[in-house]
Amino acid sequence: MILVRGSGGGTDLTGTVFERGEEPPAYKGAPNEDAPYVWVCDSFYEVESGGSPLVVDGEEIRVAFEEPMPRGFDTREQAVAAAREHVRTQFARIGVDPADVEVEVSAADPV
Repeated sequence: MILVRGSGGGTDLTGTVFERGEEPPAYKGAPNEDAPYVWVCDSFYEVESGGSPLVVDGEEIRVAFEEPMPRGFDTREQAVAAAREHVRTQFARIGVDPADVEVEVSAADPV
């Protein structure tokens, strides 16, 4: 399991790349189990009302979450590149410059 964590605007977002042999989450819309690498992470966007509060750059905004959209990849490099892009895109959707987002990739601690 590979964790991809983005930090920017005083908040964080972490998603997971499941590797070959690991079991990705099973729910409606989950990817084909044949994919060697599966990226899963929340997607969100800013809303005027409703949603959940989130503090970004010291200001509270409201965000709504979309269902996670798991994606399968053939290689680790493809999965990690897509994960980095996804994380930066989520921050851009709430007004944080993607260039200001720090992305860290690390192996998850074994359970």
